[in-house]
Amino acid sequence: MNHDFLATHTPEQIVVDILKVEDYHDVSKQGATVEMDEMWSYVGSKANQRWLWHAIDRATGKVLAYVFGKRRDEVFLELKGLLEPFGITRFYTDDWGAYKRHLDPEKHVVGKQNTQKIERKHLTLRTRIKRLARKTICFSKLNQMHDIVIGLFVNRYEFGAAV
Repeated sequence: MNHDFLATHTPEQIVVDILKVEDYHDVSKQGATVEMDEMWSYVGSKANQRWLWHAIDRATGKVLAYVFGKRRDEVFLELKGLLEPFGITRFYTDDWGAYKRHLDPEKHVVGKQNTQKIERKHLTLRTRIKRLARKTICFSKLNQMHDIVIGLFVNRYEFGAAV
């Protein structure tokens, strides 16, 4: 992390490019299968939970979409909306209720044995980004900075976007 840069800039001065999924993935090939999961972190104190919800292509392990928010249905629905261009044929998730409530049961498979790739991705993120470690002294004080730091990392290492 560039502490000198962050010391001289406020979150409002940082510009983040919004990337279109079509620029990084071939959305014309329909029928992808995805693993979806949510990952806990916090901002300020552990009482202020912040969740990274994301989905990866089961065949390639590439992140297809991600969102930040609370562990609520509306945040999951935002992620689900980002996945619509892919024409997902099967969703592999854990047993969290939002998945059961909002995914077609014929396309939804529940079980930890089917989410090993995304769980592995969680370990990689927790290792590389200290803000995601469960026991850490490194944490964000603002939701905006939390989302920017993690978002920049994901955009750089998953989408290959220059930061």
